[in-house]
Amino acid sequence: METRFLAIAELVEAPSAAVVVDVMRAFTVAAWAFAQGAEKIVLAKSLDEALALKARHPDWVALKDGPLATGFDTVNSPGVLRSVDLGGRTVVQKTTAGTVGALAVKEASLVLCAGFVVAEATARLLRTRGCGSVTFVVTGDDGRADEDLACAQYIAQRATGAGADAAEFLRRAAESRAAAELTEGVRQGAHPDDVALCLELDRFPFAMVAALEDSLMVLRPCAVPSLTDEASI
Repeated sequence: METRFLAIAELVEAPSAAVVVDVMRAFTVAAWAFAQGAEKIVLAKSLDEALALKARHPDWVALKDGPLATGFDTVNSPGVLRSVDLGGRTVVQKTTAGTVGALAVKEASLVLCAGFVVAEATARLLRTRGCGSVTFVVTGDDGRADEDLACAQYIAQRATGAGADAAEFLRRAAESRAAAELTEGVRQGAHPDDVALCLELDRFPFAMVAALEDSLMVLRPCAVPSLTDEASI
């Protein structure tokens, strides 16, 4: 498997397969949303689009980075979202980096969104799909976010079948600027448990696949084969 690690700004053409990584916090939040029962997540292009979607669908749950704002239901925080019942609901998500990265590769034949909480499931799906080339989109800090790069590199190693000790990758993420800003309260709309929740390796057994549906980029959970099933493929 050929792998590339690119910032959003470095994407010049649609890759065949893309893994968009946002550890702190967009795709950790997305995974928690599905764990809390959400049916799908619509990745909004802008705050205005998120609000417009919410206005057209009052039963949808809209969330954003930063503090809670008028028109939004909650914030982009796994610590907050884990106590919200989302059974059967649609979530509209707009974040600074993660949703932007997913929309940047919307024309790819396969788009996965990932963080450490779904790392193994993501790697396993890449293996079972037989992807020959995968572009990992490092979304945070203009591609310099070490928590996203560490997660991307870990998934890449797991996807190629190489043994990878997660400890070093998780350490890098824990020592990243994003982790420090969340811990120190620099980033608003955060919960004290956010960093720890973002560093929970393989908390969830599903991968997350994004695809265009009626012009909207929609993220859904995707079951992956078990290790036993994978061995027989």
